[in-house]
Amino acid sequence: MAIATEACHDRVILDQWHPLWAIDETEPGVVYETRLLDESISFAMTADNQAVVWRTRRDLTAGMTVDPASITDTLPSKCEFLYVWTSLGDPPDRSFDIPEFFEADRRNFNGSTLGVNTSAPRAVENFLDMGHFPFVHDRLLGSEPHTEVVDYRVSVDPETGEIWATECQFWQPAASATATGGQMIDYVYRVMQPYTVLLYKSCPAAPGRMDLIGLFVQPVTEDRVRAHMFLSLVDDESSVGFIRYFAQTIFAQDMPIIENQNPKLLPLDPQAETPIRSDRSSIVYRRWLSDLGVTYGVIPAA
Repeated sequence: MAIATEACHDRVILDQWHPLWAIDETEPGVVYETRLLDESISFAMTADNQAVVWRTRRDLTAGMTVDPASITDTLPSKCEFLYVWTSLGDPPDRSFDIPEFFEADRRNFNGSTLGVNTSAPRAVENFLDMGHFPFVHDRLLGSEPHTEVVDYRVSVDPETGEIWATECQFWQPAASATATGGQMIDYVYRVMQPYTVLLYKSCPAAPGRMDLIGLFVQPVTEDRVRAHMFLSLVDDESSVGFIRYFAQTIFAQDMPIIENQNPKLLPLDPQAETPIRSDRSSIVYRRWLSDLGVTYGVIPAA
């Protein structure tokens, strides 16, 4: 059994799979260092693209080369959905499924990895919020006077325990990097783990199918994260560079809002921040975290 960090005592968080790095940004045998749950973590990739992860040691510093097979006292690890994942507890064999990832005509890539001065739950909650589109992402994901958030449904799947927000719609002037005009876009939100969320949205290039945008949040500390933006797109026109630029533009507009939220930790008391009808996903997400016993990155309800 892995030893927990002093900062985090939540079994559900310690036993979760957490993303560390985009696999295509690594080289075999090179030591990489990052932080997870206030703990310094290192990893190296093998020649066959498998990850070996360990708590950082003084004799193995970032940038040096190492034989990953020589590392002892390793942490659980896996390479899945473009990223290196690890856990500081006892994770399940499977984290979550993304069947669309394996469709032959999709392009899967890391849109960006950005450090953000906020808590992991705040980052997830912002991702779930459609109401800010016309005000923060004007002329991209929304614009006035199209400010209404159409009523939608939110539920917790009794079998998987995941949150699903369905029947979501929002008018967008530029729903994707290839969009040529405004249209009503269908959305589905899915929270698979406390700090891992996926968005399914209408694909202008392939009616009837959906693009996937994920926010896989790595909690560096309680109030700082590395946000990994996962993209799985049915899109054969734009270059990866252009799509990344579009995604990073959206993220850059969000960052000042997220980083200036006070408090940085997410309050779970339903009376702490007054919700409105469009905040239904947030209300369910906060209650879900509370029911799971999450205390890391949040202000627990009294």
